[in-house]
Amino acid sequence: MKSSEESGDGGTVQVFVEEKGFARILILNRPRQLNALSFGMITALLKHITAYEEDPNAKLLILKGEGKAFCAGGDVAEVAHSVDECHWTNGAIFFWNEFRLNYLIATYSKPQVSLLNGIVMGGGAGVSIHGRFRVATEKTVFAMPETALGFFPDIGSSYFLSRLPGFFGEYVGLTGARLNGAEMLACGLATHFVPSERLAALEESLTKLGSSDPFAVCAVIDNHSEQVPLKETSALNRLDVIDKCFSKKSVEEIISALELEAVNNAEWALAAVQSLKKASPLSLKISLRSIREGRLQSVGFCLVKDYRVSCHILRKEASKDFFEGCRALLVDKDKNPKWEPSRLELINDEMVDRHFSRVDEEGWEDLKLPVRQGFGIKLGSKL
Repeated sequence: MKSSEESGDGGTVQVFVEEKGFARILILNRPRQLNALSFGMITALLKHITAYEEDPNAKLLILKGEGKAFCAGGDVAEVAHSVDECHWTNGAIFFWNEFRLNYLIATYSKPQVSLLNGIVMGGGAGVSIHGRFRVATEKTVFAMPETALGFFPDIGSSYFLSRLPGFFGEYVGLTGARLNGAEMLACGLATHFVPSERLAALEESLTKLGSSDPFAVCAVIDNHSEQVPLKETSALNRLDVIDKCFSKKSVEEIISALELEAVNNAEWALAAVQSLKKASPLSLKISLRSIREGRLQSVGFCLVKDYRVSCHILRKEASKDFFEGCRALLVDKDKNPKWEPSRLELINDEMVDRHFSRVDEEGWEDLKLPVRQGFGIKLGSKL
């Protein structure tokens, strides 16, 4: 049985739903936008995933994307436009719902299998990496490119980035480095690697499984998966040097350490330096603090923190970098953003600290997460 959810884009069906056996398949369907999450898509996913948790005939979820992307992220251009046209709270509503969706997936009682066949970035990671099973392929491209947009790795990513080997999460989150499927598997972002030509067979096998037992689901995926070697040029083969550089206390010290490595013709270090110097300086400082704090926070705390930071950014309190990044990279596409503050040394601790505090505006409240069995967060606690 097949149904759909229509929202936006002139009535285009943005989320397809297929019911096959005991599996419920959710298909992101904005291929021309690389399946970037619109507000309507987030609302539809919330509705369906919530309903399936209560449906005894729905044993597992399968999430995939139409076209060459799984999901390239949240539609941040839509968010920026809505804020410019109306009020900053329009953008806050988008993140409120997106982060609640992320939390629902992170605490879901039934297995979710995400088929990451293509681009997986930003918000696309939020609807997949928090789930139990993440299947990468040879076509997978993963990245958290937010600092280049004047934003920060949100969607609770400070929870999973901070738990990658060593300081690899800082490297991925600050530089926006792209990882392939083999690298995702090696660092733990993916649970399995299945060649794309076997995905149809895997999906068919999963639809025949009448069980929510994660061990049974894992066994089915294992039967279709394989181990893949890392390329010699993979940054994961240089984890000791990455740890040495990205364990530094500040962004300035990280860049200095990388520049020393680049002197020795380390191409990956030179590429990392170039990425960091192109990114928003304020975004880099916010991102480093967020990932570092994430090591000691639950996924719920990370999402509440992300909502606070997002709201401050939308209010343009210390900087308009997010809107400038969207202009330069997504709208005008001149790829020449004018960051303000323009240099790391112009950013003081108070500017960064403000982004992690409660928003001082009447009517504003912290992100409220649904009560989930076995999970809890005291929102009154100090973040």
